[in-house]
Amino acid sequence: MSIRVLFFASLREQLGRPQAEVAWQPEMTASQVWCLATGQTRLPGNVLVACNQEYCRGESLIDDAAEVAFFPPVTGG
Repeated sequence: MSIRVLFFASLREQLGRPQAEVAWQPEMTASQVWCLATGQTRLPGNVLVACNQEYCRGESLIDDAAEVAFFPPVTGG
Protein backbone atom coordinates (compact mmCIF):
# COMPACT_ATOMS: atom_id res chain seq x y z
CA MET A 1 0.00 0.00 0.00
CA SER A 2 1.08 3.57 -0.51
CA ILE A 3 0.31 6.95 0.99
CA ARG A 4 -0.42 9.98 -1.16
CA VAL A 5 1.39 13.04 0.19
CA LEU A 6 0.36 16.60 -0.74
CA PHE A 7 2.33 19.80 -0.20
CA PHE A 8 0.64 23.21 -0.17
CA ALA A 9 1.61 26.86 -0.63
CA SER A 10 5.22 27.72 0.27
CA LEU A 11 6.03 24.08 1.09
CA ARG A 12 5.20 23.18 -2.50
CA GLU A 13 7.54 25.91 -3.71
CA GLN A 14 10.36 24.97 -1.32
CA LEU A 15 10.19 21.27 -2.21
CA GLY A 16 9.65 21.91 -5.93
CA ARG A 17 6.69 19.56 -6.29
CA PRO A 18 3.01 19.41 -5.34
CA GLN A 19 2.90 15.80 -4.18
CA ALA A 20 4.74 12.58 -3.49
CA GLU A 21 3.98 8.97 -2.74
CA VAL A 22 5.54 6.86 0.00
CA ALA A 23 5.24 3.19 0.88
CA TRP A 24 3.06 2.59 3.93
CA GLN A 25 4.58 0.81 6.92
CA PRO A 26 2.78 -0.45 10.04
CA GLU A 27 2.83 2.03 12.94
CA MET A 28 3.86 4.87 10.59
CA THR A 29 3.36 8.40 11.92
CA ALA A 30 2.71 11.64 10.05
CA SER A 31 6.23 12.78 10.97
CA GLN A 32 7.70 9.67 9.37
CA VAL A 33 5.66 10.31 6.22
CA TRP A 34 7.16 13.82 6.06
CA CYS A 35 10.70 12.49 6.43
CA LEU A 36 10.27 9.83 3.75
CA ALA A 37 8.55 12.21 1.32
CA THR A 38 11.00 15.10 1.74
CA GLY A 39 14.29 13.50 2.73
CA GLN A 40 14.44 15.73 5.80
CA THR A 41 15.24 14.34 9.24
CA ARG A 42 12.23 15.74 11.11
CA LEU A 43 8.89 17.45 10.66
CA PRO A 44 9.27 21.20 11.35
CA GLY A 45 7.24 22.23 14.39
CA ASN A 46 5.37 24.95 12.52
CA VAL A 47 4.11 22.73 9.68
CA LEU A 48 0.44 21.74 9.88
CA VAL A 49 -0.64 18.19 9.02
CA ALA A 50 -3.93 16.72 7.82
CA CYS A 51 -4.76 13.06 7.27
CA ASN A 52 -7.72 12.28 5.03
CA GLN A 53 -8.75 15.95 5.21
CA GLU A 54 -8.74 16.16 9.03
CA TYR A 55 -6.05 17.97 11.00
CA CYS A 56 -3.77 15.70 12.99
CA ARG A 57 -0.47 15.78 14.88
CA GLY A 58 2.97 14.59 13.83
CA GLU A 59 2.65 11.65 16.23
CA SER A 60 -0.65 10.51 14.68
CA LEU A 61 -0.62 7.02 13.19
CA ILE A 62 -1.36 6.89 9.47
CA ASP A 63 -3.52 4.18 7.92
CA ASP A 64 -2.58 2.46 4.69
CA ALA A 65 -3.87 4.17 1.54
CA ALA A 66 -4.25 7.47 3.43
CA GLU A 67 -3.83 10.95 2.00
CA VAL A 68 -1.53 13.13 4.10
CA ALA A 69 -1.26 16.87 3.47
CA PHE A 70 1.31 19.31 4.81
CA PHE A 71 0.64 23.06 5.12
CA PRO A 72 2.82 25.99 6.12
CA PRO A 73 1.76 28.07 9.14
CA VAL A 74 -1.44 29.99 8.49
CA THR A 75 -1.97 33.61 9.46
CA GLY A 76 -5.05 35.70 9.09
CA GLY A 77 -6.87 38.66 10.31
